[in-house]
Amino acid sequence: MSVIVPTLQALGHNVIALPTVLLSNHPGHLHVTGQSIEPSFLMRMVDALEANGWLGEIDTVLSGYLPSAAHVEFVAATVARVRLVQAGCRYLCDPVLGDDPKGLYIDNDAADGIRRQLLPLADIILPNRFELDWLAGIPVRSSAEALSAARSLGVRNVIATSIPSAAGSLLTIAIDANRATTCEVARRSHVPNGTGDLLSALIAGGWQLGRAVAAIEALLTASTGFDELKLATCNRTWMTAPALPEAVVTYGQPKASPCQ
Repeated sequence: MSVIVPTLQALGHNVIALPTVLLSNHPGHLHVTGQSIEPSFLMRMVDALEANGWLGEIDTVLSGYLPSAAHVEFVAATVARVRLVQAGCRYLCDPVLGDDPKGLYIDNDAADGIRRQLLPLADIILPNRFELDWLAGIPVRSSAEALSAARSLGVRNVIATSIPSAAGSLLTIAIDANRATTCEVARRSHVPNGTGDLLSALIAGGWQLGRAVAAIEALLTASTGFDELKLATCNRTWMTAPALPEAVVTYGQPKASPCQ
């Protein structure tokens, strides 16, 4: 959230943030303390937004870290409430449930709830390699396996990150029913925290894949030697980075990119 909100605001979007957890710092650090926010309290916040007549102004919902099955249920209910008054609202689900090499780091019931309750609602999901593997129950060790796993989920658009390539680099792959679009970047020995949140924010903000990945690469270079992305101090760097090339594989009738 600490990356998502300022990124979307820098892109000119109004943001309503409902945090599921308050943390002293990113949990990737050695020491961290925090507290989850009760779903009942979050629902009262949505009640207030509805009472003010603001739910109909929401065009995109983006969910991220959900520490419990009750938080998953809160997101599902909120998406349904928003769509009752704004039928065209997009829902982007970043299924923050684990990564390599840690594995699953949220409660199994919460992770299963994301798969059962949120994926069917989502217009776009943004899993990393581990998350795509876990959600699909299919090994993901290559772009071909990522494609098979993504298409098995039944979600309209999947944007998968950290997919190994045959050349030893990493791919970010946007997959819809008709084509896969890939961007390739070199592996880095150390990556600051927050890149997944940044990609989610850029896609939610309407950026195409090549431009979003280029922004992340530019910010990673500017943040060399730090444990966090230097988002605020280097905003001109990442906002103006030229788009990276995209490779497209079409396997159905062509249609617009999921990132357009």
